[in-house]
Amino acid sequence: MSNTKAYYGQFGGQYVSESLMNTLAEVDAAFEEAIHDPEFLKQYHYYLKQYVGRETPLYFAERLSEKYGTRIYLKREDLNHTGAHKINNVIGQILLAKRMGKTKVIAETGAGQHGVATATGAALFNMECTVYMGAEDIERQKLNVMRMEMLGATVVPVHSGSNTLKDATNEAIRTWAKTAEDTFYIIGSAVGPYPYPKMVKEFQSCISREAKRQFAQEVGGLPDVVMACVGGGSNSIGMFADFIEEKDVRLIGVEAAGLGIETGKHASAMALGKPGVLHGMKSYLLQDDDGNVQLAHSISAGLDYPGVGPEHAYLKDSGRAEYVSITDVEAMDALMELCKLEGIIPAIESAHAMAYAFQLAKEMTPEQSIIVCLSGRGDKDVNTIADYLAGKGYLN
Repeated sequence: MSNTKAYYGQFGGQYVSESLMNTLAEVDAAFEEAIHDPEFLKQYHYYLKQYVGRETPLYFAERLSEKYGTRIYLKREDLNHTGAHKINNVIGQILLAKRMGKTKVIAETGAGQHGVATATGAALFNMECTVYMGAEDIERQKLNVMRMEMLGATVVPVHSGSNTLKDATNEAIRTWAKTAEDTFYIIGSAVGPYPYPKMVKEFQSCISREAKRQFAQEVGGLPDVVMACVGGGSNSIGMFADFIEEKDVRLIGVEAAGLGIETGKHASAMALGKPGVLHGMKSYLLQDDDGNVQLAHSISAGLDYPGVGPEHAYLKDSGRAEYVSITDVEAMDALMELCKLEGIIPAIESAHAMAYAFQLAKEMTPEQSIIVCLSGRGDKDVNTIADYLAGKGYLN
């Protein structure tokens, strides 16, 4: 492929069928035009402020900071309308879909937050919405399925492979290839064929732009560390975006180690993955020796993805960002800690980032500071948390 702008180093690209190449070229052209159009940006920022509720606070977690010995700040994406960062990107993509004259949107979802955000945006802008969701995730995330249906979306269960996010994405891409004329595919993570990783980063970068400004105003200077959980990597690329050029700021992405990397039941594509192709992109993937994509495992439906966005793969290879992993147990301990010390119930995904922040804080000084992206709230996870606390284990 000659389109070099579609790559981050060796990662990224457009590994899709010929029939989708023209569609991607149309999306790319419309996107580039839109983000340089002051009217489009004005509309986008209007909805972020008046509908989503931005800007979100940068909250100094006083009790956690006291306990762990360094200054811990939380970027409160859990306070957005619909309960997570996903809506930032959906508003951007759905405005683009309208601009392109599309009347229908489709999406994939794992934890359901992107599905809920897409269903919300579709209701707001009067578009037909179909969300593909793995059968296992439908079981894990019944509340979000209900919300999507209340908002008028059709939720289609996917019974193939691991019945989770990867398979839902496969199904959404297949549908899109057949219906692209009137349908826009809203990808929720920083994955997929170009220009999707760039679009998602653009529409999520409000997270880091705000956080950088808020930190400078409230504390002065720059934080020492910026951290976020990584599944496909949308909240983390949004949290990193405005800090990538700030070489003194450590960027840390936290993946799901599941039952432990040594058990093979994990979702740490950066720890053990090898470069491969999935969902139209080249990136780090969990795969066997024959190149078959392996099943990912995490207690959180949102980190249960066998790959990672191509820009994250590039940030890892270039050494600009570090990627670590946290087990299910460590994440659940951190989740309960945040509940009890700060009165905040985080999404299990976000709790992975919190867990690593607590570990790292012990090596830092009281003057240093960490910003953690609290990407979503935990309402959607109460059934999983209840089963976990009751010792029932959870769906493997």
